[in-house]
Amino acid sequence: MLKIIFWLLLLANATLFAMQKGYLGALYSDGREPTRISKQLQADKIKMTVAEAAPAASAALASAASVAPAAADLAPVAACTEIGNFTAAEARRFSSQLAERTPAIKFVRRETQEVASHMVYLPSLGSKEAADKKADEVRRLGISDFFVIQDSSALRYGISLGIFKTDEAAQKQVASLAKRGLSGAKVGTRTVSSSKVAFQLHDLGGDAKIAFDQIRLDFPGQEVRSCPGS
Repeated sequence: MLKIIFWLLLLANATLFAMQKGYLGALYSDGREPTRISKQLQADKIKMTVAEAAPAASAALASAASVAPAAADLAPVAACTEIGNFTAAEARRFSSQLAERTPAIKFVRRETQEVASHMVYLPSLGSKEAADKKADEVRRLGISDFFVIQDSSALRYGISLGIFKTDEAAQKQVASLAKRGLSGAKVGTRTVSSSKVAFQLHDLGGDAKIAFDQIRLDFPGQEVRSCPGS
C-alpha cells in the first residue's frame, strides 16, 4: 500500500514538473486569441483574401467617381475664341452650322483683310463668253467660291479659284478641286488683298465647346485663336 502511495505521489510530482516546464503545452490550449496566434505557422505572411479586399476596392472606386464630376465642373471656359478667316461662302456655311447645332452659342462676325500671294486659277479662256460658260461648269460641280478675272493682265477671262497665303495651301486646293471633278487648275504667284470673315465666340465651354470642336472638323484650314485684345 505504501508503495502505491509512493508511486502516485511520484507521478503527481512528475506531472506538475512537466506542466511548469511547458512540456505538456501541445496537449492543451487556453483558447485565448494571443495564444492561438502565437502558435500559427508563419503568421506574419497572412494576407487579406479577395473577398475581404472587395469592400475596400469598392469604396475607393466610389470615392474616385464622386471626385470626377467635380473635376469636370472646373473645366475652363474660354471668354472669347476667334476662328477664321473664312471666304464669304465658307462663312455662310459655318454660321449656318452654328445656328443649327449650337443655337445657344453667342458669336459676332468680324470683317478682316487677308493679304495672300498664291492664287489657284484656270488660265484665260480667251473671251468673256468662254469664261462665263466655264464658270457655269464650275458652278455645277458645287464650287461657289470663284470669280472670272476681268482685269487687263495675262489672266484676263481666266477663273480665280482662291487666294492662299502659302504654296502648300494652294496645292491642297488644287487637289481638292480635282477630286470634285475640276481639272486644269494651276497655282500662280499674285499678291492680292481679299476680304475675309472671322467669328468671335463668347463663353465657349461645356457642351457648346464640344459642339464647336465637331463643327471645326468640317473647316480644317481655319485657325482658332484668342480674340484680339483678350
